[in-house]
Amino acid sequence: MKNIGLSLSVAILTVACSNSDDARATGNIVEEQQTMSDISPVDRKPFETAAIASFDEPWAMTFLPDGRMLVTEKAGKLLLVDGQGKKTEIGGVPEVDYGGQGGFGDIVLAPDFATSNMVYLSWVEAGEKDTRGAVVGRARLQLQGQKPTLKDLKTIWTQNPKVKGRGHFSHRIAFSPDGEYLFIGSGERQKFDPAQHMAANLGKIVRLYPDGSVPKDNPFVDKDGALPEIWSLGHRNILGVAFDSEGRLWNQEMGPKAGDELNLVQRGANYGYPIVSEGDHYDGKKIPNHDTRPEFEAPKVAWVPTIAPSGLIFYSGEMFPAWKGSAFIGGLASEALIRVSFDGDTAKEAERFLMDNRIREVEQGPDGAIYLLEDGDGGRMLKLTRAK
Repeated sequence: MKNIGLSLSVAILTVACSNSDDARATGNIVEEQQTMSDISPVDRKPFETAAIASFDEPWAMTFLPDGRMLVTEKAGKLLLVDGQGKKTEIGGVPEVDYGGQGGFGDIVLAPDFATSNMVYLSWVEAGEKDTRGAVVGRARLQLQGQKPTLKDLKTIWTQNPKVKGRGHFSHRIAFSPDGEYLFIGSGERQKFDPAQHMAANLGKIVRLYPDGSVPKDNPFVDKDGALPEIWSLGHRNILGVAFDSEGRLWNQEMGPKAGDELNLVQRGANYGYPIVSEGDHYDGKKIPNHDTRPEFEAPKVAWVPTIAPSGLIFYSGEMFPAWKGSAFIGGLASEALIRVSFDGDTAKEAERFLMDNRIREVEQGPDGAIYLLEDGDGGRMLKLTRAK
């Protein structure tokens, strides 16, 4: 792909917040707080908000063809939820290594779910000597009978290497629009340098076939010492991957102390972390900005100060026609829903809706409504519909 350039939009806001993915965690997971200024949230929200259900640390959700939802809880539950908020626990889920930012992660339907009943899910598993890493597996979802269950669960990808600590697993999943490829965001596990090491898949976006095998046209298949599944590198904590209507892959990720990013993900590109970033290290050590090293791909939008992004969709529904083609990102520290607009390859924050709670996940419903999951214990599922 050709170089898209180094255009950058910087959004400024004000809220006392943490750039941590999980501000309640302990040990090396806690990241410092930061004060923001000059916030300009939208005064009147163009949507009405209804609470559908509440959960214990919800992390991800996806819609079934019949309109029901699958919701993961970080401690290790998968729930089937109907439109009225009735919840049914699904059996057969994997054992997860829960703690800090780790546990049950993403859930998506296979492109051929209508015939295969296959779902793809991510979670954190324990390794030897107090190490752990994210994995992705697939299983058949059996909904018939009294208790829905996952059957024939098989792991198809593993973070390599497993390391100590409980941060920056990322483990977001997206299928290409044609259903041919599976993309996985793999965080750098708060270890910095592995994001540039080609023998590790930490700090990378990886590309696989749905069965876990590696496409022969991946960019580093023939590079000595490189893992063949790597699609792009130089990432930090990837908490959203999604395709736009033109079939382009985007990711958002948390920067260090500020410098959260929205990136147009290109084949074989290096996004520079930890060599460059729009933010600095938490110990105060400066990191050069992207414009000092043009060989690295710069973000299309960077947030300084932080928004602490989580969840990413491109809106295509009819309920909010003016928002077609916009991206929506949940904000943890910013406690907001952020809309990003696009003009070709350039992007900018267009609107910010304060939600008064940390937003963990964003999804579009079959009717064009926007659904959110609040973070933490008692986190609610919210349905946003057009204001009357």
